[in-house]
Amino acid sequence: MNILITGGLGFIGTNLALSLRREGKHAVRLFDNLSPQIHGVIPVVGSAVLSDPGIEIIRGDVRDQDALAGALRNVDAIIHLAAETGTAQSMYQIAHYNAVNSQATAQMLDFLANNAHSVKKIVLATSRSIYGEGAYHCPVHGQVYPGARSALQLQESLWDPLCPVCEGKISAIPTPESARPSPASIYAATKYAQEDLIRIAGDSLGIGTAILRFQNVYGAGQSLNNPYTGILSIFSTRIRRSMPLPIFEDGAESRDFVHVNDVVQALMLALENDAANGRTFNVGVGEPTSVMQIANLLVDALGGSVRPHVTGQYRLGDIRHCYADLTQIKTQLNFVPAMSLKQGIAEFASWVLSQPLPEDGLDKANDELKKRKMMS
Repeated sequence: MNILITGGLGFIGTNLALSLRREGKHAVRLFDNLSPQIHGVIPVVGSAVLSDPGIEIIRGDVRDQDALAGALRNVDAIIHLAAETGTAQSMYQIAHYNAVNSQATAQMLDFLANNAHSVKKIVLATSRSIYGEGAYHCPVHGQVYPGARSALQLQESLWDPLCPVCEGKISAIPTPESARPSPASIYAATKYAQEDLIRIAGDSLGIGTAILRFQNVYGAGQSLNNPYTGILSIFSTRIRRSMPLPIFEDGAESRDFVHVNDVVQALMLALENDAANGRTFNVGVGEPTSVMQIANLLVDALGGSVRPHVTGQYRLGDIRHCYADLTQIKTQLNFVPAMSLKQGIAEFASWVLSQPLPEDGLDKANDELKKRKMMS
């Protein structure tokens, strides 16, 4: 196939492109605007991608209809990765996130609806953030889905959600794809909008679609410049600079950290398997890891001298817990995550230490949130 990867020069896109080329079956076109926030003011592109004659690179913006039309020429399948990421930043760049994530996806589909094309498959990368808080178990009411924590709750350090029925204590359980979407941030809302656009347009246009909801993706090649997303990147810079490592809330909030190699495996399975058509899949490892735990693992792996500390601060739009139920992707696509957290962190740390030391942008990003009263 001729495959277009939007946002293709990001760390997921480049890893995916190289994996597709190793199969020896596909030609790959990467379409990316090389955003300075992600790639740096002077963008650097990996030599492996540049040197492969089967990988074509087009610099352009998904919001530019003419550039997008050129990128879609003679394409059989689209892997749509292009998006602005970052929960906190989305809460005050609302129009921008909508334009890049929702509206640009609509424009792409509008082109396919109104022009001759060869696209037969679209795989959309979306996010676990569309669930808001994940699934929980209440001893009285069974499986429940609490709403977003209010500003008042967070102000009073009431970190854990309560049962939406009886307001009793609940515990996090794996979140299935059937969970009711409940976006708690603008970013999450735009990703959910992408899902509906892709699903509905794909059905009407006779294009196979698969939707993959990623958990927290990490790995070699991820942006070390963006202070609004990628908790491991943010922490790694501060660890290398021997700076304080502040942890929000009480440090017990948890995420499902999935290595980029496993994400690439899931994308390739969804691309090449017709059983994925019309379906939505979680992509993670299916295990929660607390933010405090991941921070300490990273300190050890990088040989840091400063341990993380809990600040009790919080950000509006953050969730408490969410980790993936992988039953569907394992059953339908035979997906099994292969990278253990210990191995993945060791690999990530080794790569980080080989990179130039970035400037730390966390304090500046947090100051922006505080100024807007979106962080304590």
